[in-house]
Amino acid sequence: MSLASHLEELQRKHGDVERQLGEAMNHPSMDDLQIVALKRRKLALKDEIEKLKGDPTQH
Repeated sequence: MSLASHLEELQRKHGDVERQLGEAMNHPSMDDLQIVALKRRKLALKDEIEKLKGDPTQH
């Protein structure tokens, strides 16, 4: 998988998690632990995206 396609996939997953998080936060019945897990997943994806964008050895 090329770097560009890997970044696209990570960005797509980040967007998916962001939408899930938005939906979860709009439902009062949603478990706080699930919301925290989504936030952590979103942050992990963002960190990986930033790492790949900023690491010249990955290009």
